[in-house]
Amino acid sequence: MRSEGASRVGRKPRPAFAVGAGIFLSRVAGFGRDVAIAAFFGTTVAADAYAAALRIPNIIRNLLGEGTLSASFIPVYSGLLGREAEGDARKLAGNVLGLLLVLAAALSALGILLAPWLTRLLVPGWPDESVGLTTRLVRILFPMAGFMVLAAWCLGVLNSHRRFFLSFAAPVVWNLSQIAGLLIAWRAGWEPLVVALAWSTLIGGALQFLIQLPTARRLAGKFKLSLQTAWGPVRRVVQNFGPVVLGQGVAQVASLLDVFLASFLVHGAVAALYYSQRLYFLPVSLFGISVAASSLPELSREADSASYGALRERLKRGFRNVVFMVLPSCVALILFGDWVVALLFQRGDFLAEDTAVVHGTLAAYSIGLLAASSVKLFASGFHAMLDTRTPVRYAVVGLVIGAGTGATLMWPLYAPGLAVGTALGSWCYLLLLWKGLGSRIGKIFTPGDVLHMLKVGAACAAAAAVGLAVVFWFAPVPASDARLVTRIWVTAGALGSFGVVYLAATRLLGAFPADGLRVWSDGGS
Repeated sequence: MRSEGASRVGRKPRPAFAVGAGIFLSRVAGFGRDVAIAAFFGTTVAADAYAAALRIPNIIRNLLGEGTLSASFIPVYSGLLGREAEGDARKLAGNVLGLLLVLAAALSALGILLAPWLTRLLVPGWPDESVGLTTRLVRILFPMAGFMVLAAWCLGVLNSHRRFFLSFAAPVVWNLSQIAGLLIAWRAGWEPLVVALAWSTLIGGALQFLIQLPTARRLAGKFKLSLQTAWGPVRRVVQNFGPVVLGQGVAQVASLLDVFLASFLVHGAVAALYYSQRLYFLPVSLFGISVAASSLPELSREADSASYGALRERLKRGFRNVVFMVLPSCVALILFGDWVVALLFQRGDFLAEDTAVVHGTLAAYSIGLLAASSVKLFASGFHAMLDTRTPVRYAVVGLVIGAGTGATLMWPLYAPGLAVGTALGSWCYLLLLWKGLGSRIGKIFTPGDVLHMLKVGAACAAAAAVGLAVVFWFAPVPASDARLVTRIWVTAGALGSFGVVYLAATRLLGAFPADGLRVWSDGGS
């Protein structure tokens, strides 16, 4: 009998739209969380400590979680479903979950034990009092990494069965848990408040896993937990897992280096990176990751073709979708990011000077926004061909260039200097992926694609001119000095006019997708 999950593999949903919708909801909830954190902590020592402590379990989550397991597990699991080997697919799901349960428990225990050394290694430039608070938070937060790794198994099963929305919307409960915990602790007068925030973050991580588990188990069918590694499909997952972990490790080392270097700057630099990254990662997740995540199962099915024609076409269409959405986001964040930052964060302990620093850092990050939004898509091209090693080598080159640039520029430019290094590293990584894929599957882009990008750029320029005119005409003072009501209508007016003009200009220039936004909704299919 066919399992429920297998019977649904043939559906024709709009995967990138489902991914994007889930990410959008989670990001909206995330911004609500960030607004609360900014109001209570601003860029104080507590905000620095929480931002640094959260990085450590997030590193483990990113190393072993969604992206890594997707690249190693989904191609094998989707291949079994595509060949209607449902019994083997169930067996693989149970095997991988069993191994991950052991891994999650071991990591949680090890992280709690090693918290003092991990913290000192991460922020060597901080005084003992700040390191002590951060260590306490790390011990509370580290088990969250285990729950996130288990949640990645749910994501792998759900996405392989073309169920995308739940896995990407699940972080909503993680964000809401933090908001609720912070408000409850504040009303109860618990001190220090940041410790209560850490506990609510851990609870939210457990809820994020538990909310996905019933659907994932139903789709996977009846399976038994196992720790077997000798069976062929499990061995392929494990073999692919190692190189992907190394690739993710490169990205996480880059993230850790930002915090490491920022710890030598004045207090507030780590928090500035945190707040700016929250805005920067919105288009990366909403458009870049949504297209890449929804494309991976299809790329895995198309990689068997000797000509690679379908693979090239999907990559090209996917990149056009990313460009159409991300390039205007990049321009808008650079030009109007001060209004967005002031509107979202500037209240309570978050001051006008904090807005200036966060906007500068956000603008620097945005230089590499298109590259950062595209690398996962093109790395997925290699992953679909079961080559998880080549992207690692390219990522190392990007890391070295980005870290060297950031370390050089952080002294004259403060936190924005670190962001410039990250942007340059992302572009180097993307260019290497393009070159490597071109030599493997043939030329991906044509002169028509270059012309399309130039048209999108021209539409962005026209939209920027109108958006700036709105700001200059209607804003008598800078964003950081404006009242809340002024921030609301100027931000809405500038971004709204920017968006309307951009869409109109892309239609006029012939750069608007032929099927409208359905191109993004279908993940480029």
